[in-house]
Amino acid sequence: MSDAPYTRADVTPQHLFLNRRALIAGAAALGLARPAFAGSPYSTDEAPNSFEDITTYNNYYEFGYDKADPAAYAGKLKTDPWSVTVDGLVDNPGTYSLADLIAGQPIEERIYRFRCVEAWSMIVPWQGLQLSGLLQKLGVKPEAKYVAFETVVRPDEMPGITGGMIDWPYREGLRLDEAMHPLTILATGLYGKPMPNQNGAPIRLVVPWKYGFKSIKAIVRISLVAEQPVTTWNTLAANEYGFYANVNPEVDHPRWSQASERRIGGGLFAGRIDTLKFNGYGDQVASLYAGQDLTKDY
Repeated sequence: MSDAPYTRADVTPQHLFLNRRALIAGAAALGLARPAFAGSPYSTDEAPNSFEDITTYNNYYEFGYDKADPAAYAGKLKTDPWSVTVDGLVDNPGTYSLADLIAGQPIEERIYRFRCVEAWSMIVPWQGLQLSGLLQKLGVKPEAKYVAFETVVRPDEMPGITGGMIDWPYREGLRLDEAMHPLTILATGLYGKPMPNQNGAPIRLVVPWKYGFKSIKAIVRISLVAEQPVTTWNTLAANEYGFYANVNPEVDHPRWSQASERRIGGGLFAGRIDTLKFNGYGDQVASLYAGQDLTKDY
């Protein structure tokens, strides 16, 4: 699958990408090299999946239900210009251009494990900003306990929306302490490139200790709220998709085990690997859930 829409050399200023990384990432995308990354102490030292793996195997039902559909159909989505509405219990509500929203926020690379609730996984080199920094900039009122997110809805550009299974827009949410955790980022790119459409361009949430459906794509609304927000998969099947959705090998999905996972890109005969509680980020985030029963708050 061609990645031509995402190989422009003129990286926009708001992404703050280094030319050197863009060149390395381009080589990786062509299969010439797998880049060696350094940087954030929050990054894993595991080797990232290839650009092709990450951009051609996706769940993004706005573009269809097959893993290849997002790469095939997401190119029609117009991501420039882009605006995000901020509302609710916040000091500085409004509708912001993407550039204005993230202005002044440091962009860094985070190489994170990504674990889907379907028991497959990847290693992804994201670029983005800590959500906590943005929330501090916007000003969170004391009454706020949760952050809610919504994805764009454009049926003319997103053919999967006509499928009827989901009540669009796609919605997700985090408890405020989860949103403020330094591991939680808003990603604007991967592999040194602006975010590909099929991966959630131009801005998406990434919460690496939770199943991937929590990491909502193509965000157009951020709301600070007092009550736990309605979220899409939890509404569709609460017994299968909990609000918290923390990666937990001890709590199976009703239809499959979560004890192990299949690493994408491992080859036809690659064995499964053990799933780590909180996707391996327990040292950083387990304290957020002290006193909670994670078999109930799944």
